Amino acid sequence: MFSGFGMLKSFAILILGLIALSACGGGEKAGSGGPEEVSPDPAARPPSGPALSRVRLPEGFSVSFYSDRVPNARSLAMGARGTLFVGTRAGGTVYALTDSDGDSFAETVNVIATGLDSPNGVAFRNGSLYVAEISRILRYDEIESRLASPPDPAVVVDSLPTDRHHGWKFIRFGPDGKLYVPVGAPCNVCARDDRRYASILRMNPDGTNLEVFAGGVRNTVGFDWHPETGVLWFTDNGRDHLGDDSPPDELNRAPRAGLHFGFPHCHGEAVSDPSFGSSRSCGEFAAPALGLPAHIAALGMRFYTGSMFPASWKNSIFIAEHGSWNRSSPVGYRVTRVSVSEGRALSYETFADGWLGRDGTAWGRPVDVLVAPDGALLVSDDRMGAVYRISR
Repeated sequence: MFSGFGMLKSFAILILGLIALSACGGGEKAGSGGPEEVSPDPAARPPSGPALSRVRLPEGFSVSFYSDRVPNARSLAMGARGTLFVGTRAGGTVYALTDSDGDSFAETVNVIATGLDSPNGVAFRNGSLYVAEISRILRYDEIESRLASPPDPAVVVDSLPTDRHHGWKFIRFGPDGKLYVPVGAPCNVCARDDRRYASILRMNPDGTNLEVFAGGVRNTVGFDWHPETGVLWFTDNGRDHLGDDSPPDELNRAPRAGLHFGFPHCHGEAVSDPSFGSSRSCGEFAAPALGLPAHIAALGMRFYTGSMFPASWKNSIFIAEHGSWNRSSPVGYRVTRVSVSEGRALSYETFADGWLGRDGTAWGRPVDVLVAPDGALLVSDDRMGAVYRISR
């Protein structure tokens, strides 16, 4: 047993420890960053280990760590000077990865911001980093020249819905110069009078002229524009609790504003919702460009615009499949490729897998993909806390 003096001493040590933790950053205001570097050693080199040997790729391709020091790595955005910005969902942190010596490994990881509310989405434009929280979007100006001492952010908009269910966001700037921001359905399946729910919004870079670009989108966490036509394509996660194999996830195409993609009335091309389908026919809505396997959780997607991969793959779509969470046999946990021609999805095939073990246990979960300046494919993994580089 502790004596009274011993208990008092232990309590004092506990209090001093909490004070020390607060002094190390626990009391910083939301949105503040700092000069902390997760990997401050410029001589750091890519780690080795058995994990990457499990990733299966086509012949002639290889995978390496671009960084393994990015806890909860989610959405990716590339800066004008080659800085890779990484958002998180659970960590509340935004990172900046720098490969200063050109060896395809980011030896420096700067923390741009901490204490944010699920800063999943990141986008870069005109020297500024845009970060999407649940209900607001922040902007960090001249960020690439201030990685070690980030500025306080400007608030672009702070009036987005506060719902946490599907509240995390993927953001990007379109070829029209507008910022595209999705708002997921605040539920598994439901209807809301507020048209912002289950939609893709767009706005000016300063947050003005907010409008609904596309409706009936349950939860998209990845989109891109065709490099030649400028048409928006996006993934969408299907609803849960209609069985292991229904409804499909979706790859959608929105050639113009104002289209409705069916949620909550219709899922995929022809799956009528048991609660909301009776009032609307699936034929009333824009059909998917491609139905994807149910529950794969298709998230980030990008058109391939590099020259490293086969020439026939140019303008193909790469999709990060985060993986199922409630299917009896897990599916997804991989990166797939969709060939596209004249506005049509022609084929769908596995590009990289192996994150899901034969026993049904996943050691990694791909979240987003991005084509690096040299043509390699970068893939974030929130379970591994890493960004991979797949090259040929």
